[in-house]
Amino acid sequence: MADDHASAEDRLIARHFAPIATHSGALGLSDDAAFIKPPTGCDLVLKTDAIVAGVHFFPDDAAHTVAGKALRVNLSDLAAKGAKPLGFLLSLALPKDIGGKDFGDAWLADFANGLRGDAVLYSCPLFGGDTTVTPGPAMISIAMFGSVPEGTMVRRAGAKPGDLVFVSGSIGDGALGLVLRKGEGAGWKLDTAQRQHLISRYLLPQPRNALAEAVRMHASASMDVSDGLVGDLTKLCRVSQIAADIEAVRVPHSDAAMAVIAQDSAMRETALTGGDDYEILCTVPPAKADNFRAAAKAANVPVTEIGVIAAGEGARFRDRQGTPLTFKRTSFSHF
Repeated sequence: MADDHASAEDRLIARHFAPIATHSGALGLSDDAAFIKPPTGCDLVLKTDAIVAGVHFFPDDAAHTVAGKALRVNLSDLAAKGAKPLGFLLSLALPKDIGGKDFGDAWLADFANGLRGDAVLYSCPLFGGDTTVTPGPAMISIAMFGSVPEGTMVRRAGAKPGDLVFVSGSIGDGALGLVLRKGEGAGWKLDTAQRQHLISRYLLPQPRNALAEAVRMHASASMDVSDGLVGDLTKLCRVSQIAADIEAVRVPHSDAAMAVIAQDSAMRETALTGGDDYEILCTVPPAKADNFRAAAKAANVPVTEIGVIAAGEGARFRDRQGTPLTFKRTSFSHF
């Protein structure tokens, strides 16, 4: 029997989100706050990112992929810091409908199912949050917390001349997937698998949390690639007060991305500067490089050396002939 004294919001939380709050400190989402004790000898690592309809996802995207993206973009940042996820808070602001899309109970059920699946997959339970109605657009904000042994969080600062520059996975899939998701790229001759690969990489990132321990043990500096490789490496260089010399031909691209670039050379710049990769970009001292590669292989995460850290300023990309590359825009920016 329904509790007549419970509000509609209380019932919504109990039905959709309480099952995800599996940690005892979440108190079954029955209180105004939650608590967690960091593992002995560890620091807490804190991160928050929001995704907004019309900016980070399309209003008609499946709700479970929206939930997965909201969680995974935060998990990606923890991975780049060498941190293990502990849990998250969720703030959900939804209009009653937008563009004919109904954000009602069916949408929430699918959203919660996606969130629950990833919470289990990444051992990252829900601890609480807030739900509210907004005139639009829809916004999902997650605050995540993780842990690292005291004093070992890997920062953007720390890269030194001579360090090698690595990236995980493949670069550019998310940006090219967004082009397809917007209904563009009609002239690209791709098979179904290639097209689906690019779109899925945009819709549902694959955070490299399996690589977190290798990053923590071996990297001198690290961040995730969310706004574009060129721009994000530039940020790392700025904070570390160094430069990076990158051979563009060594940047790893998927078969699908290479197929696009082969047909439309302008898309190489999109692949290098576009967002939504959620791969790890890190620098590793040469003496640790072999161990880093071995640890990445053991974690089943591909990593590629793409250049070297040097004295100077900024990220310097060169083509196969050694000619410096220039870009119209180095990264995605909200402002």
